[in-house]
Amino acid sequence: MDKKNWMPLGLGLAGGLLAFGAVKTVETAAGSGWTPLNAPVQTVANVPGITSSTDFSAAAENAVHSVVHVKTSVEQGYYFNPFRDFFFGFGEQAPQMTPRIVQGSGSGVVISKDGYIVTNNHVIDKAKEVRVSLNDNREYVAEVVGTDPTTDLAVLKIKADNLQPLAFGNSDLLRLGEWVMAVGNPFNLTSTVTAGIISAKGRSINIIDNQSAIEAFIQTDAAVNPGNSGGALINTQGQLVGINTAISTRTGSYEGYSFAVPVNIVSKVVDDLTRYGVVQRAYLGVTLSDLTPELTKEMNLNISQGAYLTDVVAGGAAEKAGLQRGDIVVRAGNKTVTRMNELLEVVGAKRPGDKLTVTVLRDGKSRDFELTLRNREGNTDLVKKDDLTAVSSLGARFEPLSAEEKRQLGLRSGVKITDPGTGKLRRAGVPAGFVLVKLNNVLVNTVEDVQKIIGPLKPGDGILLQGYRPDGGADFYAFGL
Repeated sequence: MDKKNWMPLGLGLAGGLLAFGAVKTVETAAGSGWTPLNAPVQTVANVPGITSSTDFSAAAENAVHSVVHVKTSVEQGYYFNPFRDFFFGFGEQAPQMTPRIVQGSGSGVVISKDGYIVTNNHVIDKAKEVRVSLNDNREYVAEVVGTDPTTDLAVLKIKADNLQPLAFGNSDLLRLGEWVMAVGNPFNLTSTVTAGIISAKGRSINIIDNQSAIEAFIQTDAAVNPGNSGGALINTQGQLVGINTAISTRTGSYEGYSFAVPVNIVSKVVDDLTRYGVVQRAYLGVTLSDLTPELTKEMNLNISQGAYLTDVVAGGAAEKAGLQRGDIVVRAGNKTVTRMNELLEVVGAKRPGDKLTVTVLRDGKSRDFELTLRNREGNTDLVKKDDLTAVSSLGARFEPLSAEEKRQLGLRSGVKITDPGTGKLRRAGVPAGFVLVKLNNVLVNTVEDVQKIIGPLKPGDGILLQGYRPDGGADFYAFGL
């Protein structure tokens, strides 16, 4: 279903904003288990004293000490205060505009004793200040270590003692019908625990507005409301199995279904953000589709589940390993693949350069292939945050065009501006989706190309963007750095 049609039906992020005393629902919805700079975490031992029975008390009492209240201050436009100028006069200056500060509220999960906290990206997005309140009422200003809009995750850091991190579980081992608990701060009600069961796994709900989004949510019927965003989904052993992120609702509040990012994806994203400052995304180099009854009939297939390769990108990981258009992936690593989101979840836990064995059905026969996963640009290089500093100074997000996009647009090079941000590009009128072909009269094909051109420039130097608007029209934008 198209996202624009889905959103009015009530799918929203479960975060809350409080402005001028009134609640505004964002309508968009968590330890010894994680060690910074180490490989993604595997299953850990149960928390001492907690059993796998349906008695949730021990697990809940343990988890509330690891779940924090995240409070943000977001600047949302300006307003004119006529009373100030009436009483004090304009003087020699024009009437002053006052920034409008909106207070936000969400949840987070302590994942290390030295102060690392994971939450949702939408909870802290564009925040001028982030504060974290612990269960014992201590409060700290938090540093934003890194964010990943493609999974709607973010990592914070506070300087505090006596923190109690939450142990990580293994979301791959979750079973339908298994009991879980959501821990967070709905409607600013701190340390709230609700219970439910696993309703589905690998669910895609088209809520993350990013071309490279990974959606393989855990669906539960645990009650989640605005303010639960970034909070913990735990099992009865007291282990973190997901980060609560979204709800399905027509009213802005809980109506039966909530969604969480699986902890195995969380673990990889957290490790990347703390190690590199950015998430290292691996790509198969394919276009995927679920096996629908119509497709099964059209292709005369004798299988009804799997990830169908509708196209294979030349030079990508899949093509180099020998995969072909029409192959059906039924297994990736140690995980059975019944639909494409399950395959994307496996790949989302990998980095460029990692190996992945996939099993495909071709002409009714099973075949195994070993892939060396690659980045968006087709190589195995890793990117560090420092490499993107100059690009980030523009306040925008850039993504290289895929081979398929270049083919559709008839281009040999180009970089897509997925988000012009709130800085110079936005003020210059650059739209989201603008395809940048030339920067200062130099062809660009990668984010690194943009970095090399912008890096040596000084404040006041000119910037000239040439390319194509989302509607296909050629255009250019010029402004000073």
